[in-house]
Amino acid sequence: MPVPWILLQLSDSALPTGGFVHSAGLESAFQQGEVQGPGDLRRFILDAIWLAGHSSLPLASGAHEDPDSLPALDARADAFLSSEVANRASRLQGRAFLDACARIFPAELSPLREQAARLHLRRHFAPVFGVALRALHVSLEETQQLLLSLAARGLLQAAVRLGAAGTHEAQRLLRDLSGAMDEVLASCAHLREGDLAQTAPLADLLGAMHDRLYSRLFQS
Repeated sequence: MPVPWILLQLSDSALPTGGFVHSAGLESAFQQGEVQGPGDLRRFILDAIWLAGHSSLPLASGAHEDPDSLPALDARADAFLSSEVANRASRLQGRAFLDACARIFPAELSPLREQAARLHLRRHFAPVFGVALRALHVSLEETQQLLLSLAARGLLQAAVRLGAAGTHEAQRLLRDLSGAMDEVLASCAHLREGDLAQTAPLADLLGAMHDRLYSRLFQS
């Protein structure tokens, strides 16, 4: 069965959603010496994928299944993301994603952007992602898979920009992690709002230190 064209478009790094300005804590971990080589990088990204499975995936899945729950899930994301850095990054990414998609797919997503503004939602990335992809007629399974793929790819792109990995090395690692992403998807696809969990506390602490770095390439 062919991959839907919309899925290829949404997974294209050329889609201007602003995710490239965030490193999900990798920059801080790199500067603090927690990521010093390929093994450290692989472990960090693996932890981040499992964290996405237990934190982002439940919110995106719940919003995809019930778009009317977006305000509640947005508030839940705001409460769950206790780190100011992670919370701010989630809001910025969610707003950038929704704004970009509303311009690219106005018929499907302009009403959602207007509703979010009218209700003064914080527009955290995971629940916005789930609702937006439902509006674009992307299935729940494809939405979950794309979310995990974007999480891994975004970290690897950040690693390349930081000099923690080369371009080819990053692509090899992404391929090597495909089995792990299958495991995360199998374990976490059924999780919903009540199952939210922080599975990478050290990475969370390192990411929270991002604003204190002397020099920064990324916003988070």
